[in-house]
Amino acid sequence: MSEKKPVRLWLLLITISLTMAQDCSQPCDCPSDTPPCPFGTSLVLDGCGCCKVCARQQGEPCSTQESCDHHKGLYCDFAVLSDTEVGICTAQDGQTCDLGGVIYRSGETFQPSCKHHCVCMNGEIGCVPTCANDVWLPTPDCPYPRRFQIPGKCCDEWICDQTPQDHLFESAMAVFRQVSARGPVPESPRVNCIVQTTEWSECSATCGMGISSRITNDNDRCQLGRQTRICLIRPCNADQEKDIKVGKKCVRTPKAHRNMRFELSGCFSTRLYKPKFCGVCTDKRCCTPHTTITAEVEFRCPEGDVFKKKMMFIKTCSCHHDCPQDNDIFLASNTRRMIGDYENEM
Repeated sequence: MSEKKPVRLWLLLITISLTMAQDCSQPCDCPSDTPPCPFGTSLVLDGCGCCKVCARQQGEPCSTQESCDHHKGLYCDFAVLSDTEVGICTAQDGQTCDLGGVIYRSGETFQPSCKHHCVCMNGEIGCVPTCANDVWLPTPDCPYPRRFQIPGKCCDEWICDQTPQDHLFESAMAVFRQVSARGPVPESPRVNCIVQTTEWSECSATCGMGISSRITNDNDRCQLGRQTRICLIRPCNADQEKDIKVGKKCVRTPKAHRNMRFELSGCFSTRLYKPKFCGVCTDKRCCTPHTTITAEVEFRCPEGDVFKKKMMFIKTCSCHHDCPQDNDIFLASNTRRMIGDYENEM
């Protein structure tokens, strides 16, 4: 097994060298369909700036044609190999991540469990679930849905019970009104839907970009699902203590000193913002969002792609002793909830 790896690596290096010998065609001649990439791999532009290709990952060979995944802070290091035209994808110098005593390098991807796929990005851990988070609603043909763990499988599956199971029943929100059998059947589930929405969870990162989520059935199908928004409580490595006034112990809700663009995985907001952040204290208290606004922010990537994401904007923060854990998306406290959040168009 160990003898095959160098052979595969050598063949890959030869392929990259042959690719580099090809000139960039103008105009671009790209396949009609984008290539399917492995889970967690970004689509980036090739060295000609023409076609979308699967980005090279950490430790893989790269070249001017075969780009590294810059969304994960990777770059092509040409000093590693003797061949100056071929390099190795290497992570930018950044802080490592500590998850349960295991140290991960910046840019490294890992799976702490079969249910999560994570990446370390300059001291912060971001994770996406590998199992579906669908929530079933009670229906006449499935009055008591519940999750069931199948031995040998990672993800739970849904099964239908016709009667309640006291020791196994997983409750779901009853979000439909009873309709008379003599009445007309509504054309859309939305017509007969009782909207229910949970509070937004805390931000998964105490500094830098993080994720907050909630469960809601506020959609056309009246089906419970998970909504997410990005959040930025404060910039990392920001010296906020200098903003604390003389005689005070905290700076509660400081505002950015200048207009800025938000950065998300190597993409930048198309507009400039001057957001508010949560500050710091000198008496071991921490400051977290208290009232917020949720608004859409448009991002543009180096490849030219444009997308919109819901983002939390801070109105006020509160300082307290119930502090969340640092650098761990799994240990974020769910006991403190933000209040007064509402949707807003910015």
